[in-house]
Amino acid sequence: MTEGGTGSPRADFVVVANRLPVDLEKAPDGSQRWKRSPGGLVTALEPMLRSREGAWVGWPGLADTDVEPLVEDGLQLHPVRLSAQEVEDYYEGFSNATLWPLYHDVVAPPAFHRHWWQAYVRVNQRFAEAVAEVAAEGATIWVQDYQLQLLPAALRELRPDLRIGYFLHIPFPPTELFMQLPWRREIVEGLLGADLVGFHTPGGVRNFRWLATHLAGAKAGYGRNEIVVDGRPVKIGAFPISIDSAALDQLSRSDAVRKRAAEVRADLGNPDKIILGVDRLDYTKGIDVRLLALQELLEEGRVSAGDTVMVQLATPSRERVEHYQRMRNDIEQSVGRINGEFARVGFPAVHYLHQSLPREELAAFFLAADVMLVTPLRDGMNLVAKEYVACRHDLGGALVLSEFAGAAIELAQAFQVNPHDTDGVKNTLYEALTVAPEEGRKRMKALRRQVMTHDVDRWARSFLHALGMPEPVDAEHG
Repeated sequence: MTEGGTGSPRADFVVVANRLPVDLEKAPDGSQRWKRSPGGLVTALEPMLRSREGAWVGWPGLADTDVEPLVEDGLQLHPVRLSAQEVEDYYEGFSNATLWPLYHDVVAPPAFHRHWWQAYVRVNQRFAEAVAEVAAEGATIWVQDYQLQLLPAALRELRPDLRIGYFLHIPFPPTELFMQLPWRREIVEGLLGADLVGFHTPGGVRNFRWLATHLAGAKAGYGRNEIVVDGRPVKIGAFPISIDSAALDQLSRSDAVRKRAAEVRADLGNPDKIILGVDRLDYTKGIDVRLLALQELLEEGRVSAGDTVMVQLATPSRERVEHYQRMRNDIEQSVGRINGEFARVGFPAVHYLHQSLPREELAAFFLAADVMLVTPLRDGMNLVAKEYVACRHDLGGALVLSEFAGAAIELAQAFQVNPHDTDGVKNTLYEALTVAPEEGRKRMKALRRQVMTHDVDRWARSFLHALGMPEPVDAEHG
């Protein structure tokens, strides 16, 4: 690590994401404090940063706030300022109302507003300038996700000495959908500023290669995983993200979590079967699909509310966006309808919690649930499916998984469903509820083999290896 012009240390490894791994929160009395961000990205990248004395560049979570660079819990953090207007236009607008729906198969119609795009360009440029300040000569930069797709090219312009990797955490859409975007060429050219562009699935790689060729004049390189842009090679590849499966496995074996799992079952009235859904409250997650499937099973008398209970945990998300508010109302109405028709006093058929749960509590729910329902209409990966598997050291439980989640490629032994097919979801849910114990254990064993072997450390190492980043000297394993 070397000294920068401002006297702050310059880093040889920099992670750039929309958010810092900690959020700055304003208390009612006006004071501010740092709180650890939820989310898999932090868990995934923290060990990498620690072992390489890296830095993290991102927005601190409060608009119109200037924050000096800081070291928090051993990590070097460099905040990027966003105004309230930029949060509205770049983040809630272009990132989450244009790109998010477009990249998720247009499950909701994307909006294309020029002033949102202008804010996106401006903020990406500001992030590039912040990284250029922080990075040491020849440093490795790892750019994360859809909010920062222009950053690789903007950064290369400022600092051609840097090694730049980019990873997209959401699906990359089919070319026909991507072509709707008025700024399609600019996005592709932005990404091509990287030395390595990574996606979750081979499908994303294929889509991007076609677009790079047709929109940005890229040529074929050496082998399938390389293209050439203006004489410069750009690697592209699939790197399916994962979780810290060993830590979750260990947590689920702890006495406290096992005891809490038994309490959860008792609190629910010790039903024969517990169905669980755990999702961010988002229209891509297919929460309505599974509620309808359960409702029809109850109506048909194939399951009864006395012996089968569903728990749906919905983490609050983007609550200022009207579409999300409407969806929350719809889901809560569906839950009320099912309970109104099938519940008994003191025994709801569906328990709905609109809140975030701590990790230990979540592990207890995973351990208590007989069937895990993961039914997104489209998902880049879906780590909840992998977390459930990692917690099932007892080889119990069954995973029902949408074939449109990136995880479906790896988790072939799950009960896979097409979330657009209500009858299919309903019948597969029934199959998972009634699977013979031996068959269930066989499936879970195969799922666990995949999840325990391909963990988040392996994901990050494989990406950085493909990027050509040297291992840290003190790395325990190569």
